[in-house]
Amino acid sequence: MARHEDTYDDRYGTEFLQRPAPDDRLPRQGMPAVDAMRLLGEELVLDGIPMRNLATFVTTWMEPEAQRVIAENLHRNYIDHAEYPQTALIEQRCIRMLADLFHAPGPTTGTRTQGSSEAIMLGALSLKWKWRQRREAARQSTDRPNLVFGGDVHVVWEKFCRYFDVEPRIIPLRPDRLTIGPDDVEPHVDENTIGVAAVLGTTFTGHADDIAGINDLLVRLRDERGLDVPLHVDGASGGFVWPFLYPDTKWDFRLEQVRSINVSGHKYGLVYPGIGWLVFRTTDDLAEDLVFYENYLGKRDATFTLNFSTNASMVLAQYYNLVRYGHAGYQAIMRTMQANAAELAERIVAAGDFELVGEPGAEQLPLVAFRLAGEHAYDEFDVAGQLAGEHGWMLPAYSLPPNAQDVTVLRALVKQTLSRSLADTLADDLAHACTTLDAKGGLHERERRRVKSGTGY
Repeated sequence: MARHEDTYDDRYGTEFLQRPAPDDRLPRQGMPAVDAMRLLGEELVLDGIPMRNLATFVTTWMEPEAQRVIAENLHRNYIDHAEYPQTALIEQRCIRMLADLFHAPGPTTGTRTQGSSEAIMLGALSLKWKWRQRREAARQSTDRPNLVFGGDVHVVWEKFCRYFDVEPRIIPLRPDRLTIGPDDVEPHVDENTIGVAAVLGTTFTGHADDIAGINDLLVRLRDERGLDVPLHVDGASGGFVWPFLYPDTKWDFRLEQVRSINVSGHKYGLVYPGIGWLVFRTTDDLAEDLVFYENYLGKRDATFTLNFSTNASMVLAQYYNLVRYGHAGYQAIMRTMQANAAELAERIVAAGDFELVGEPGAEQLPLVAFRLAGEHAYDEFDVAGQLAGEHGWMLPAYSLPPNAQDVTVLRALVKQTLSRSLADTLADDLAHACTTLDAKGGLHERERRRVKSGTGY
């Protein structure tokens, strides 16, 4: 094939701007590296700005030194313990540090995961396997396992039940009660219950289930009825918050029925996605049947994950954060976020358009959950749309789970990147969005009228 003649597009790297992005098939020929990089940049400019994303719990900023650690270890395969023994050692250091932070009573075990979803799947599988062992030892049926949790959990809990044939016993929420406690749990527990899951920091309002109360209930059921039902704490968001903001609150292994805890390193653990952790109270709480021993690349290893090959960079980034910040550093960061969340909440309420959602004064993640107060010609979804279109903030609006689905909430995550100055700006922008909507009505008023008149979809 003859070489095509030199053009200005070739010379200055702009030819890709005149073509549609490759879509449904591999292009016959490639393009210069700088063009490929610029093509991606042009595509991604349509995404939201992560620093303005108040919806995600996931970390959107790390220090330059941490970014360097990540970049220099993306090629290192976490699972190859024979080739990268120090990486495996660092993973175990992280697990021991977390076990100590969660007050494990002695030597224990755990694993790194892609995130809390994988950690929850593994933790719940261990609950099922341990329940089955107990039932088989007692020569009782193992064909009807159930798992008890509230409507305030992440969808992964329902996924586990569907994928692994466990009956979900979901406790509905109420408009005046957006977490669960022992009185809610007790009617659902029986001899087929593999465990109870409680949430430390819900994604809906940031509050915690009454974990201590549920633990006391399970202790009583064990002592009075012989039902030894373990408690798993879903600390995906709260596991890196409560130890530093509410250190005297007992939610972890200080409670005797808490057998396992998951936490997301890529949320308030301050690491980019994806990294999660699963920690057991003792080594006996991990069902041995779930551990596989394999001789791979010259070393016999135990593996306890749903995934296999992945880069080691986020494990190393987690260790970087743990040694970089230490207890005092994490506490200072959490207190800063908490203070900015309190200031933002005060400003939002003072403007007069909104009221906070959830129990006033309760322990909470650094976030603000709020809804419109009084009558308005628009709703929370309109506010979110106006705020995004006019000011670029990504503020989620959503309805709560059954039986609180009539409550619609706006939620602002307050993370390291939301400074006091930006929190003040957000409060001002919210007030301005409401002023604009007061003048023009809701963004979706035509659709709302059609639905109310019965002529909607």
